[in-house]
Amino acid sequence: MLRSVIALLYKPKTLLVVYAAIALIAAVQLVLVPPHIFEGKTYTDYNNYIIFRQSFFHLIKGENMYILYPDEHWDLYKYSPTFALIMGIVAHLPDMMGLCLWNLLNALALFAAIRMLPFNVKTQSLLMWFVALELLTSLQNAQSNGLMCGLMIAAYACMEREKVVWAALWLVVATFIKVYGAIGFCMLLFYPGKIRFVFYALLWTIILAAMPLAVTPFQTLVWQYHNWATMMAADAAASWGISVSGWLHTWFGVSTGRTFVTLIGAVLFLTPLLRYRLYRNEVYRLLMLASMLIWVIIFNHKAESPTYIIAVAGVGIWYFAMPKAGWRTALFWLVFIFTSLGTTDIFPPFIKDHFLRPYTVKAFPCIVVWCVLVVDLLQLKMDAVLPVLEKRSTNENIALN
Repeated sequence: MLRSVIALLYKPKTLLVVYAAIALIAAVQLVLVPPHIFEGKTYTDYNNYIIFRQSFFHLIKGENMYILYPDEHWDLYKYSPTFALIMGIVAHLPDMMGLCLWNLLNALALFAAIRMLPFNVKTQSLLMWFVALELLTSLQNAQSNGLMCGLMIAAYACMEREKVVWAALWLVVATFIKVYGAIGFCMLLFYPGKIRFVFYALLWTIILAAMPLAVTPFQTLVWQYHNWATMMAADAAASWGISVSGWLHTWFGVSTGRTFVTLIGAVLFLTPLLRYRLYRNEVYRLLMLASMLIWVIIFNHKAESPTYIIAVAGVGIWYFAMPKAGWRTALFWLVFIFTSLGTTDIFPPFIKDHFLRPYTVKAFPCIVVWCVLVVDLLQLKMDAVLPVLEKRSTNENIALN
């Protein structure tokens, strides 16, 4: 009986249902929670979705999308005009329907991307279970992080399959959602057909950048892009975030040198790229993907708890791509306990309010894993192979599919 239940939990169809259920439950929960008062204004619990939805109306009206609209929502819109245009698909729908569709897009994009990774079905399923709690956290905030994570992983998978057109599209789309998605273009180094990839990346960039011209004049669109750049520059110095800088600040009182910290992180991230002979090695490429996913979060001074779906996915990829060891498993579970569970009610409010949140504990296990990952990349052997690509029996294939 137990073996049948475990086999059921490993099936992709089971995970598909689970991910869809997570998306829908989170959406319904957000809509049913009564509005609350913030600075004298009434706002919903799905404020991020309201920001995305309203950006479409500001775009078509020619209004500055990158200023506060306190009568509508309590935060800034920080994505591209193109993203605002795409949100027009759900902008006219009732909030319940639109939010359900938005959450489903995020959850299913991540599901589809993980299914494209070069792991066996069991390992893919374990990875999906590992990140499910972080996905729920992101969806409960109506965030775009599940989609971002899915796009970056899908770009890698398409490059592995020599589907350059699609890989370029997913990376350009990710960049038009959140600019740090551009880190995925580092993968260009690992594959042939670089000129073709650059051509399609430029083509997709031009197409996506110009798409809002369907609803707004050229001069207004240029003005919106200028407003976006201005807002992002001003927003850059606003916080420490759940990041390396935030960890240094809360643990050691380091209040300066954030740019220097990011520079050191960039150097460490780029150093494994010097091992160009390993570009043909599948393990190396997969570990570099994991490094990207973790790096863009832990060195992001705007990182919040819902963004950690991206970093935790990177941790999972690292763990399943490397040979098993007790200390790796310990790190893996530390990430799950303190990063994923740390924001839940598993921990008493006293511990969360006086230890986990004030000391940026959510970030620390991911920081440790990323440092280990860099060392792994620097020590990786030329003949390294994925330990999870063992041959499976016919019976196992039937049970898991």
